[in-house]
Amino acid sequence: MQLDLYMFETCPYCQKVMREIQAEGRTDIVFHDIHKEEEDRQTLIHVGGKEQVPCLFIDGVPMYESDDIIAWLKSHQKAL
Repeated sequence: MQLDLYMFETCPYCQKVMREIQAEGRTDIVFHDIHKEEEDRQTLIHVGGKEQVPCLFIDGVPMYESDDIIAWLKSHQKAL
């Protein structure tokens, strides 16, 4: 499963998701900072349809809203 989190560091909702990722010890998520990489910002807009973060792409399908992302992460623990 491919997991890509589109975010930027000063976004409080992104920080909330990133704290959960760290607390779970997940290493299976690729981070894309849309304020540091224009290509990542363009991908988020092109594929997701809007420039909203945090956005977790799950096998290429976007999921928005920090609480929804956290709930999904908790129900889909990283495979060992």
